[in-house]
Amino acid sequence: MNDKEKIYYIRGTEELRMKNIRAHKLVREFNNSCIEDFTKREEIIKELFGSVGLSPSIEHNFHCDLGYNIHVGDHFYAGYNCTMLDMAEVRVGHNCMIGPNVGIYTAGHSIESKDRNKSGYAMPIKIGNDVWMGGSCVILPGVTIGDNSIVAAGSVVTKDVPANTIVAGNPAKTLRNI
Repeated sequence: MNDKEKIYYIRGTEELRMKNIRAHKLVREFNNSCIEDFTKREEIIKELFGSVGLSPSIEHNFHCDLGYNIHVGDHFYAGYNCTMLDMAEVRVGHNCMIGPNVGIYTAGHSIESKDRNKSGYAMPIKIGNDVWMGGSCVILPGVTIGDNSIVAAGSVVTKDVPANTIVAGNPAKTLRNI
């Protein structure tokens, strides 16, 4: 499948509802777990996510749609209030840091108002190795962020970010190469 290909889904189907309930139960268990119980927290993330590398660290108040579409590499860190709408795959490389209040959104909806709330589409998001995203960033459907790149705080990423690049703004634009 082409990385930019849209995946269509219908909200309210029994299958999707059950998958969402499974994820919400695990997310609630994670967010209510004792912060000192690193082993339990990692076990929950390994059950929730599709794949997890070594030493994941996710602060409380994490949220996602399905969980199993999220794949993170070694030494992944997500700050407080991270939200991943994973109706399509979210792939995050090794040694990535995500600041607080970051939203990674694979999901979108039709611009036509008729039945907008009944269906949607999703496009995979890929984040390379050694990427740092500052607080309050938004990553939109279909975006790829290249290795060693930095997304400045408050940026809205609407297009692919090449490797070794610093981007900032709304929409995010290249500030400079690293």
